[in-house]
Amino acid sequence: MTKRLFEVDPWKIKSSSLEIKDKRLQESLTSIGNGYMGMRGNFEEGYSGDSHLGTYVAGVWYPDKTRVGWWKNGYPEYFGKVINSTNFIPIEIALDGIKIDLAKDTVKDYSIELNMKTGILARSFIVIKEQLEVQFCFKRFVSIVVKELALINVSAKVLKGEAKVTFKPLMDGNVTNEDSNYEENFWLEIDRATGEKSHLTTQTIPNPFGIEQFTVTTMMQTLAEKADARQTNEDFMKVEEKIDYHLATGEQAMVTKLVSVVTSRDIKTDNQIAVATSILDGAIEKGPNTLEQEHVAAWAERWRKADVVIEGDDESQQGIRFNIFQLFSTYYGEDSRLNVGPKGFTGEKYGGATYWDTEAYIIPMYLSVADEAVSEQLLKYRYDQLDGAFHNARQQGLKGALYPMVTFNGVECHNEWEITFEEIHRNSSIAFAIYNYTNYTGKEDYLLTNGIDVLVGISRFWADRVHFSARENCYMIHGVTGPNEYENNVNNNWYTNKMATWTLNYTLESLGKISDDKKQALGVSDEEIAQWLEIIVKMYYPYDKELDVFVQHDTFLDKDLRPVSALSKENLPINQNWSWDKILRSCFIKQADVLQGIYYLGDTFTIEEKERNFDFYEPMTVHESSLSPSIHAILAAELGKKEIAVAFYAQTARLDLDNYNNDTEDGLHITSMSGGWLTIVQGFAGMRTAQETLSFKPFCPGNWDGYNFMIKYRSRLLHITVTKKDVTVKLSEGEALSIELYNQKIKLMDTVTVAIQ
Repeated sequence: MTKRLFEVDPWKIKSSSLEIKDKRLQESLTSIGNGYMGMRGNFEEGYSGDSHLGTYVAGVWYPDKTRVGWWKNGYPEYFGKVINSTNFIPIEIALDGIKIDLAKDTVKDYSIELNMKTGILARSFIVIKEQLEVQFCFKRFVSIVVKELALINVSAKVLKGEAKVTFKPLMDGNVTNEDSNYEENFWLEIDRATGEKSHLTTQTIPNPFGIEQFTVTTMMQTLAEKADARQTNEDFMKVEEKIDYHLATGEQAMVTKLVSVVTSRDIKTDNQIAVATSILDGAIEKGPNTLEQEHVAAWAERWRKADVVIEGDDESQQGIRFNIFQLFSTYYGEDSRLNVGPKGFTGEKYGGATYWDTEAYIIPMYLSVADEAVSEQLLKYRYDQLDGAFHNARQQGLKGALYPMVTFNGVECHNEWEITFEEIHRNSSIAFAIYNYTNYTGKEDYLLTNGIDVLVGISRFWADRVHFSARENCYMIHGVTGPNEYENNVNNNWYTNKMATWTLNYTLESLGKISDDKKQALGVSDEEIAQWLEIIVKMYYPYDKELDVFVQHDTFLDKDLRPVSALSKENLPINQNWSWDKILRSCFIKQADVLQGIYYLGDTFTIEEKERNFDFYEPMTVHESSLSPSIHAILAAELGKKEIAVAFYAQTARLDLDNYNNDTEDGLHITSMSGGWLTIVQGFAGMRTAQETLSFKPFCPGNWDGYNFMIKYRSRLLHITVTKKDVTVKLSEGEALSIELYNQKIKLMDTVTVAIQ
């Protein structure tokens, strides 16, 4: 069952309804960020009703002790999690000394609007108190030009009566997390001061794991012309200013709060105040209007390279732009120490660290919509954490590199055994990302330098993790969790086995391209190569001859196989209605598993193989992972199942906007937000790149009039337009390129148009 709070608009997330019962959902959907910091759509003036306060700074986290009933060797020592940081958005407001509070006050003409084109969040409403009516307007953004800078603007206009209006800009460091720390406080106060510029410096509490303590300095300066009175105050973990205006009917007051945030990740603690001051001085010199203009212009440049335009379906249009906006708000490649957290800056669930989602779903999109340097930063992130991957493998008594399921620094910090140490298929997605980058860009520099180190490390892990079955005369991998997390500790998950041997094969191919010096440094012996080749040849893949499908794992066909359609609606979603035991014993699939492998290695399977496996597994898939609909949509589109593909597009593009899984109030599903783009470009437009050829097989969904998008490809910018009748590919930037349209080879010099087939 879906729930839609906001109006359908191509560029805006807007509503005229104050959603008291769904305040948390509203906060998630109006989150903003700039890759460095961000926050949920909390109210500047405060709110006494149910709310989830959240302000987050990228890369700032805390290692909490792993809590399990029975400790087992190999468990990570700590569970890493993103932590709520100093709340710097508040500007509390009082009328004649009484604080306004939308949970209690009578208001009219309420409006909230997130403009995705400009990255600006705005609100307005009129407060009614007896004979007094005051209109308030709010505007805020976190700059994508100056990453450490935020701007919050509030105005008050008396429409009826007269009042003393008091603004109280403040910063509050006394914050807690909701998801996993049970109201503990992770911060110590280091320093605070008030004045024209007020600041608060906090530091994470000590930990016993040798992880650095982060220090964050947050500084504010408030612009308020012609105020009647101003004074500053401070208290433990809080600095604030009080600004008074006496306003008659028709009079207006405005305050603009500028905030700079610097952390010990970049600036030493004893220099943070000076740097934060310099950032604010520069912002004051430019002024709020110029800061906003620069921010809007920077967003315009991002959209110029990445926008997807859909004609005739505003719901679909809003969905894809929301996805792109939130992804770019979370990560745009500025810092190789960062990655795409599953909730971004919209909540702290899942710990806030990186998952395999980045390599599987984000990199394929970012390769096309941003400069290559953005994807290179994501690859560098994994290379820089290779030592952590070696550590993770050693913890399990294995050779090579095991990339973590959840991490901030390369060391595994997730404390669920079946996920952390069984869901090892993630290792192959790290390798596949290197292939994706190399295949798409045509550049082998990364592969032959840093990338090969990663591939060899992962291959050594796979070679040690397999075992040889003398009875079956083949290699197997037991005790794993595949992409379908609704089954744990299975043997011979087809996808895991398939991707393990793919990784070994790709590594061997790549070793043939590197220099002798690099080979010597890696120390790959002839015996090791022979072992890898034997594993490739003798790997076991579950398969059923009668059904002619790849079997998800050894005992999957022994389950009570039935489609999701056999369940009553009361059972769905099963993860909110069934016990975990019942889920694990069922045949129902959380997300693409076998089909994930077919998606990855699509050019190695026939269309008949794809269709048989799709028709077998999709009916049993509940799609209760946000990552699931896009993969099924892409495969459905390739198989000509257009209506199914379009339905899955709606589910992935509007997953959060329509709250499909009834869990968006905890935060947005950031790492699945590439799904809508992948569905349009790889699904509806049929884009593929293989054997040095870029190809398309587009169709136009029945409920659309047309669509167009841009991709960056090997130093070119291509503009693809699809209508009901034809497809046009325009070379907007770069040299001529050979492409394929519906298997027809074309030399793209400028623009080419062919009929839809």
